[in-house]
Amino acid sequence: MTDYILEMKGITKTFPGVKALENVNLKVKEGEIHALCGENGAGKSTLMKVLSGVYPFGTYEGDILFKGQVCQFKDIKDSGRQGIVIIHQELALSPYLSIAENIFLGNEQVKHGVINWNETKVKTKKLLQTVGLKESPNTIVSTIGVGKQQLVEIAKALSKEVKLLILDEPTAALNEDDSENLLELICELKRQGITSIIISHKLNEIKKIADSITILRDGQTIQTLDMVQDQVTEDVIIKGMVGRDLTHRYPERTPQIGETIFEVRNWEAYHPTQQDRKILHDININIRRGEVVGIAGLMGAGRTELAMSIFGKSYGKRISGQVFMHGNEVHLNDINTAIESGLAYVTEDRKHYGLILIDDIKRNISLSNLKKLSKFGVINKNEEVLIAEEYRRKLNIKTPSILQKTVNLSGGNQQKVVLSKWIYAQPDVLILDEPTRGIDVGAKYEIYSIINQLAMEGKGVLLISSELPEILGMCDRVYIMNEGRITGEVEQQDATQEILMQYMTRSRG
Repeated sequence: MTDYILEMKGITKTFPGVKALENVNLKVKEGEIHALCGENGAGKSTLMKVLSGVYPFGTYEGDILFKGQVCQFKDIKDSGRQGIVIIHQELALSPYLSIAENIFLGNEQVKHGVINWNETKVKTKKLLQTVGLKESPNTIVSTIGVGKQQLVEIAKALSKEVKLLILDEPTAALNEDDSENLLELICELKRQGITSIIISHKLNEIKKIADSITILRDGQTIQTLDMVQDQVTEDVIIKGMVGRDLTHRYPERTPQIGETIFEVRNWEAYHPTQQDRKILHDININIRRGEVVGIAGLMGAGRTELAMSIFGKSYGKRISGQVFMHGNEVHLNDINTAIESGLAYVTEDRKHYGLILIDDIKRNISLSNLKKLSKFGVINKNEEVLIAEEYRRKLNIKTPSILQKTVNLSGGNQQKVVLSKWIYAQPDVLILDEPTRGIDVGAKYEIYSIINQLAMEGKGVLLISSELPEILGMCDRVYIMNEGRITGEVEQQDATQEILMQYMTRSRG
């Protein structure tokens, strides 16, 4: 009997005009945690959708062997019956149902045609105990945080007697504590004999828990490595993913910093629904021409709230303070005024607030500056095409056509479309909120190069990031926030992770 629980041989998957997978091979040992890595668009999620039956037998070439038997899954229920369960990056829970209802949705505990709620709740309690959740089975899912929802998804998988658990970017939306808890749970499941495949861009997490790793690039298998025997380092993984050494994770730039072009003075704001709760306290920041300024802080420090409150007062109530552009006070009372004043905001949530996913690349890029493309209220379609093609080329957006819907792009290319949109608005200052979240190292390098180019062109950039190496590698100066206050300001040459963390945990400036 083979010690491989899963073998995928010669998997080829083609979409119209695109070969997503070409002769991909994957072997996973029983009882191990196997990492699957690659750049956005490398084919990782597509391969897992082939495995789980999302792309059914007959729509791809190649063979799937599970526990030594050839499998031809017709749909996701078919693979689920064999004990293969996939948890997608976008959680599939119903927010209006209870935890118990979500866990057994489609797998109801039925007796004589009627749901047995007592049995459902008893089993739910046991499953919640297994994943470390103390919530009641009756708790409505929308009332718990994303980290706990992720654990509910795993409990749902365990209810199906899972043998192979596939997790697609399981910690992408989690804070540090929730990520640690989830990784520990995956290791505990391994101790219970459950095999896991984890797709992640967080190489430190992969090094921490994975037993072996398979790297994909451009829809092909590059290599499979044993994490211990092959002494796998982050640099080895990166080289496999991008096809070259990234000796410098952050592109070099010689700052050419000029006069102050953006300033916020005495900025304060209150919570939009709890109007007696002040969320921003006496914020004072400035950005100079050609400068990349960072804002560091722990989850809940108020970084996004600050950015959104400045950008057309799109978050918060009873906002007070002053904003200056090029030395002149501006009143950014709505988003249109903010854009017209030369300010752009790239949101941390590109899928909900940054893009119209069902629309094409061309329209998403032109949306921020339709006035420039219009005459007497009519859009010049030819000019719109030329602009979209120009930004596709300049920002290296990987797509067969600018008419492709943005929902079909990888995360890195979606982010390039968002950046294209705001660069086309011709701002003087760009606020970038977590611009590389959920993006692989190769695409990150391209985004960093775009940021540097914007600075070289004389723009001011405000970079909000939860990744301290990113802040240290990209920023000329750093503001640190905690509890809605600026607790410190550090020049690039004086900044270290330890110093930033000291300010990030300080209650008063």
